[in-house]
Amino acid sequence: MACGEIADDGAWAQAMSAQHGTTTRRGRVLLVDDEPFIGSSLRRLLGAENDVVAVSSGHEALERIAAGERFDVILCDLRMPAMSGMELYDQLHAMSPEMAERMVFFTGAAFTGDIHAFFSRVRNELLEKPFDPSALKALVRRLVDRGGSR
Repeated sequence: MACGEIADDGAWAQAMSAQHGTTTRRGRVLLVDDEPFIGSSLRRLLGAENDVVAVSSGHEALERIAAGERFDVILCDLRMPAMSGMELYDQLHAMSPEMAERMVFFTGAAFTGDIHAFFSRVRNELLEKPFDPSALKALVRRLVDRGGSR
């Protein structure tokens, strides 16, 4: 490690939390996005404070949750091939409603009728791309601190 570099292993964030008297715990975040660049970028952004598991499809996300894995937050792209984020939500809600409620969606797509209809029936949060990295980190931190609940 070069002089002045900070290790990206979460120790710094934990030390800062201890110094400031907060009790931010390390969260588990599932990232569902078919774009590898988004996955690696968000893993780097959130990895100092969270254990981030990235998958490239809704099917992979369902398999992990069906196998018993639990997450504080599930970040999910709305538009993906094979299974959209909305379809993932519906299938996950049937399997594990508490996990479905922990989903936060993001999109860069135009707001079509199906997106409007979906968000009229769910109360999950939606972030529009490009989103502010600081705002995303704060949102994930808030959801982790609340135990993934809304």
